[in-house]
Amino acid sequence: MSTPSRYEIEVRGRPTHRVLRPVVDDFRIEPTDHGTTRLVGEIRDPSHLHGLLAHFTSMNAEVVALRCLDTGPTEPTEPTEPTPEKGTTP
Repeated sequence: MSTPSRYEIEVRGRPTHRVLRPVVDDFRIEPTDHGTTRLVGEIRDPSHLHGLLAHFTSMNAEVVALRCLDTGPTEPTEPTEPTPEKGTTP
């Protein structure tokens, strides 16, 4: 079983209650200054996330951003040179 994660979903405009019905009880919903609505809440597993995104799509709500809030940014890694295989010359 997956561990639930907190997500932020940003939707263009001011969605109606009908659009927000699946998240209204479990998510914090707030309008932003740049014309979108920010939804923050817990997603149980990948199928829960896909179900919410499918619902928004079916309601013609444009999701403009999706962020997992439980993981920090990863550090970029330097590319490594491939190592020569045994018995070959570099």
